Amino acid sequence: MPATKFKNIFIEGPVTPAFIAEKILAHQDKVNIGAHSIFLGQVRADEINGKTVTAIEYTSYEEMALVKMHAIREETFSKFELTCAHVYHSLGIVKSGEISLFVFTSSPHRRAAIDACSEMVERIKKELPVWGKELFDDESYKWKVNN
Repeated sequence: MPATKFKNIFIEGPVTPAFIAEKILAHQDKVNIGAHSIFLGQVRADEINGKTVTAIEYTSYEEMALVKMHAIREETFSKFELTCAHVYHSLGIVKSGEISLFVFTSSPHRRAAIDACSEMVERIKKELPVWGKELFDDESYKWKVNN
């Protein structure tokens, strides 16, 4: 199946608080939901070798990432009792203090929502072909390694 058939998870630039609020608000009419779990990944102003990270520039092999994200989502739905699950990941430059990853799971009960959200975040960080170039205050950079 071509990647264009899969839901696009990518957003240019940071994930804004207004965007997050809009997505939460869109679920209030789904009255079978009893719990939401949300993960927000924020860019840190880490100090590395005396230089401060001012932003991360995200790039991806988008077609492969969309196929992989679809698989992660389907496997998560088969493992947990979820009503819905959404993932939004930034591409381009995201400044320190801004949000670059938004994972949002919903379920009739809290444990499924929390566990599914946590598992999805871990799998995204390990398996998705997304790379971050840490941009420093002196205009140098270093490719980020996820822990």
